[in-house]
Amino acid sequence: MVLLACVGKPSAGKSSFLNAISDASAKVGPIPFTTIKPNHGVAYVMQECPCKRFNKQELCKPLYGKCENGMRWIPIEILDVAGLVPGASEGKGLGNQFLDDLRNADALIHVVDVSGTTDAAGNATKGYDPINDIDWLQSEIKDWIYTNLKKKWTNTVRRHTAAQQNIVDTLQSQLGGYGANRTIIINAIDNFEVKDPLETWNEDTLSQFVDTFLKTRFPTVVALNKIDLPDSDKNIDKIFRKYDANEIVLTSALVETFLRTLDKQKLIRYHPGTDMFETHDEDSNLVEADEKTRKRLEKVQDLVLFRYGSTGVAECLNRAIELLGLIPVYVVRNINNFTGAQGNSVFQECMWVRPKTTVRQLAAKIHPDLDKYYNYCETVGSIRLAEDQEINKTNNILCYRVHPHS
Repeated sequence: MVLLACVGKPSAGKSSFLNAISDASAKVGPIPFTTIKPNHGVAYVMQECPCKRFNKQELCKPLYGKCENGMRWIPIEILDVAGLVPGASEGKGLGNQFLDDLRNADALIHVVDVSGTTDAAGNATKGYDPINDIDWLQSEIKDWIYTNLKKKWTNTVRRHTAAQQNIVDTLQSQLGGYGANRTIIINAIDNFEVKDPLETWNEDTLSQFVDTFLKTRFPTVVALNKIDLPDSDKNIDKIFRKYDANEIVLTSALVETFLRTLDKQKLIRYHPGTDMFETHDEDSNLVEADEKTRKRLEKVQDLVLFRYGSTGVAECLNRAIELLGLIPVYVVRNINNFTGAQGNSVFQECMWVRPKTTVRQLAAKIHPDLDKYYNYCETVGSIRLAEDQEINKTNNILCYRVHPHS
């Protein structure tokens, strides 16, 4: 399963974000290092389900997640790791643990307290500039990797030259410990502007390569959290002037949690990812809220929903999926009616697949026997796919066939 990591300084709202988006129950508190060990949860990314295209909404019953009115909730693993403080790459705070926790993450969601009410160490304050947090998180991760590479670089170059290794093998041997596979290394090299031989790289070149590697290995969504608090507006404007808007999402994790809680209590029917919810006034099947709750809902609408269009929490997941280029793939037993292994329901199984994954590679990931006894794979219309054909959003409904075996 794909893994997203919520990162950031202590008290930025990481645990609140995790609770808002997933089924985890992370400890939440106003003091630094409330999260000591990583909190794992399963979040759900909303995507349009093919059941809608084939008019089979009533038959769609996913084995994992859910499908409502043609919108599929596809699971993705998410974790909240210990808070990061300046100097983490030197072991300060919970730095060593934090950085180790990142090794298995596919992408990062950097939760930033945009209200400026917590300082660099996560302590309560006023007027703090959240731009500092955006800058030094990447700096700390870079220092962690660059320092380790630099210590061994002379020997790395000597071995590379003596063994006449290619650059991919050499860099993978040094960067594999950071969760970088061969594809990631190749992409980083392709994206690197310097094309000089590795043996000619000096410290500046190595530093520049680490920058490129980080963007490839740890694509990051910046979640500007606590947008409902005073001073957030001026900080948001300043941040948007400095950074790429495509990497930024405005969020309020506490408002998302509040709305989901009321939804569970049947006080509202909330539509995540939108500014809409129904109350007893629109649907008599819902419980009628008291005056205090009604006023809180009105405040939430004025400060967040009507202003920004949503709480932004669901958008963070969608943005991370886009950065990774992930494709939802539906594996069925019958390519004509889209049923699966259990009963007559359709599109039972869905999984995230990385870009450039071939039909045969996916077979091996699903089960070794599917690869061992592989015969062919077909998609909608009983069209057979070559085993080396890459999976994309136009052929992501797949039916595998195997050779008979005992």
